[in-house]
Amino acid sequence: MRLKSILATASVALTAAFMGVAADAASDKVVIGDIDDMSGVYADVIGPKAVEAIKFAVADIGGNALGKPIDIVTYDHQNKPDLGGQKFREFADRDGVTMVLGGSNTGVSLAMAVAAKEKKVPFIAIGAAGASLTGKDCNAYTIHYGYDTTALGNGTATAILEQGGKSWFFLTADYAFGTQLQQSAERVVNANGGKVVGAVRVPLATSDFSSYLLQAQNSGAQVLGLANAGGDFVNSLKAANEFGITATMKPAALLAFLSDIHALGLDAAKGLYLTTGWYWDLNDKTRAFGKRFLEKTGVEPTMNQAAYYSATLTYLNAVKAAGTTDPDKVMDELHKAKIDDMFTDNGIIRADGLMEHSMYVMQVKTPAESKGPWDYYKVVRTMSGEQAYGKLADSTCPLVKK
Repeated sequence: MRLKSILATASVALTAAFMGVAADAASDKVVIGDIDDMSGVYADVIGPKAVEAIKFAVADIGGNALGKPIDIVTYDHQNKPDLGGQKFREFADRDGVTMVLGGSNTGVSLAMAVAAKEKKVPFIAIGAAGASLTGKDCNAYTIHYGYDTTALGNGTATAILEQGGKSWFFLTADYAFGTQLQQSAERVVNANGGKVVGAVRVPLATSDFSSYLLQAQNSGAQVLGLANAGGDFVNSLKAANEFGITATMKPAALLAFLSDIHALGLDAAKGLYLTTGWYWDLNDKTRAFGKRFLEKTGVEPTMNQAAYYSATLTYLNAVKAAGTTDPDKVMDELHKAKIDDMFTDNGIIRADGLMEHSMYVMQVKTPAESKGPWDYYKVVRTMSGEQAYGKLADSTCPLVKK
């Protein structure tokens, strides 16, 4: 009986050991979550087509990480912060996500960042412009990738001011993104001798911009600052053209994407200044990725869709370097990374979580200047990462050592 007892004890111990090994192995299964606007005003900016960019990155790394196939799970947050935060927690608890991409909406991304900190799951925010994600609202598990409101203001607002646009009226999306974008542009306007004569806040997914544009027209301002994005940007600029407002006010595209210009057409968008972190026709690497994306989806990628590819690849390389999906070890590797790919050749992830890289001020071509489909931009200025985003020492993120 004693021998049986010893054998039984040994069997239980071995089973427990194997279970421990299996649990450790399961914990290193890479599962990428994507929580984004899949059907609303930002769906063309990132949306379902960005999932293809994730798949490209997974394929390019061999389809596996740490010896196991990589899984992808997705969700449409419908631009609702409570849904984004709730689904992030569900992905962590039920699906075992090891990293989450997405956002599009700053309010949703702020809620997801809270969940990332709570669940200790790396979150790479793309498309959500609010600079507070790596400022006062930063945390150790959130990375902001692609651009932010600071860079957008430093690019577009500066370019408009240099063209003589001194007095501004803002048409602003009525949530965190719009607020932060307007504030960023206002700082640039005020610092360069300009003046803000008024602003109006507009609900997300507004269908009728007429009353808001009438206020802008009556302000007498030289510049119509469009502090919105996606479908709202397209519809507000279309309406401004239809009402003849663009004949007396210069529109400032504080955040515009290739998909927006495509929807507007060059006749409506020509001459616009905008700021971007990426464009398909910058160099051989961007053109190669653009061709691949176009062949798969039927469109050239936006900055954000390209950023999805880069961020996914950067994360998977960090997992490979760490030899684990352990979030703290992976975050350490991400902060060490020198990002040199089709998105940027000088990217670094700062202590505040911001992926700092060069940004570009673009002007939309006229129909006569365009050489074909998707040939929409010409580079006006290249900004270094520090010029665009400001110095790390000036960050309001509490993680940054002063």
